[in-house]
Amino acid sequence: MGTAWAGGKQFPWEIPRYVGGIENVKINVTLRIYSNKWHVYAGLAILNPSAKKQIRQYAESAKELFILMLSGDHEELRKRVESAKAAVFKADASNDDLLLRDDVLDRFSLGELPPERVKNNHLSLLAMVDCWWKLGIVPYNHMICSTPLFRLWLGITQYLFRNPKLLDEALETAIYDASFRSDDLRFVSAASTWSEFVRFGTMDGYRQKFEEIQEYFAPRFPGAVKLGNEMIKTILEKTGAD
Repeated sequence: MGTAWAGGKQFPWEIPRYVGGIENVKINVTLRIYSNKWHVYAGLAILNPSAKKQIRQYAESAKELFILMLSGDHEELRKRVESAKAAVFKADASNDDLLLRDDVLDRFSLGELPPERVKNNHLSLLAMVDCWWKLGIVPYNHMICSTPLFRLWLGITQYLFRNPKLLDEALETAIYDASFRSDDLRFVSAASTWSEFVRFGTMDGYRQKFEEIQEYFAPRFPGAVKLGNEMIKTILEKTGAD
């Protein structure tokens, strides 16, 4: 997402459709990653065979879902998303199990909340759950060794997929709202680029791309890190982690 936003010369906290709710987590996690050293994530991605497989599948999932969006095939898109949902999230789970809620999500904003929430197709989150499904991963089975960032990602995917109204809205937006097409194209391209860096073990290319985007977002790191720390503290309290 950071690559896509930088490629479009966007600061997402200045754009109404990227402020509030789920968007706050996307922005804060992105800035938290880029405020760290490049080699932390390069090592985790390139030197871990399991990570390589997951990153490649994520790029494939993003691409295939985007193609379904472009085709206008609402039925097929819904079928695929619902299949992923059924594989990853328990049908009998209650809302009490949600890791994140509206009041929590809206507290951590870098920008001014718009008067009305702007719809989003949440391609990045649809692709995350699709990836888990395709690889047979149930994230709840790995909570004991999960990182705070993983819990944040799980929290917002869960928030989207366990809210039928919000998920329906995302699918409707994906098919019928073309205003996200350029952003989605940059996102799919970015996912593919990072996947190729990891696939071929290109440390130099990874570093160059990472630091280029890091420089773009650097002015907002102090505020983002502070908010990110508060957000992580909140979700760790919710999950009972130390």
